[in-house]
Amino acid sequence: ATCGLGCKYGECMGPNKCKCFPGFTGKTCNQDLNECGLKPRPCEHRCMNTHGSYKCYCLNGYMLMPDGTCASSRTCAMVNCQYGCEEVKGQVQCLCPSGGLQLGPNGRTCIDIDECSTGKAVCSYNRRCVNTFGSFYCKCQLGYELKYTSGRYNCVDVNECVTNTHRCNLHAECLNTQGSFQCKCKQGYRGSGFDCA
Repeated sequence: ATCGLGCKYGECMGPNKCKCFPGFTGKTCNQDLNECGLKPRPCEHRCMNTHGSYKCYCLNGYMLMPDGTCASSRTCAMVNCQYGCEEVKGQVQCLCPSGGLQLGPNGRTCIDIDECSTGKAVCSYNRRCVNTFGSFYCKCQLGYELKYTSGRYNCVDVNECVTNTHRCNLHAECLNTQGSFQCKCKQGYRGSGFDCA
């Protein structure tokens, strides 16, 4: 599959055929999709289009709930929750919109849970955990790069000897290893491979 013009925010699926990532459109997936103009509308009250996504807002006196709906609640409005709240048997409780967030000490704002340091995140052996606000993602370990092979994304070893990103001496040979490389001085030279004399 080759796409002569490329697929900016998508994948090449066949001869000049792009499959766009969510939130993007166009022949080369280079245009932002305006989700606010879709039917049915994605937001109950107000919608703002953003690059590759959108945001929902509620009218005054309403609060955005974790499911994206707007709930009218005078008592919720008075509590002044950061994201939204619920009333259970007359008690008002603030909510956080993601499992990667928890209520802060003030009971109104949400603070991030670092899934990487708490061990809640599980990344495969050749990926490392990167914490984000409310979530995390798994990034390729150093010396590996993300490539689309045999129908899925995998972390593939970077051959530093071929990409010329090694720091071997002029009189040394570069040997690729999984996730790294080694330098070995050529015959007639001695040293670490980074320095050869």
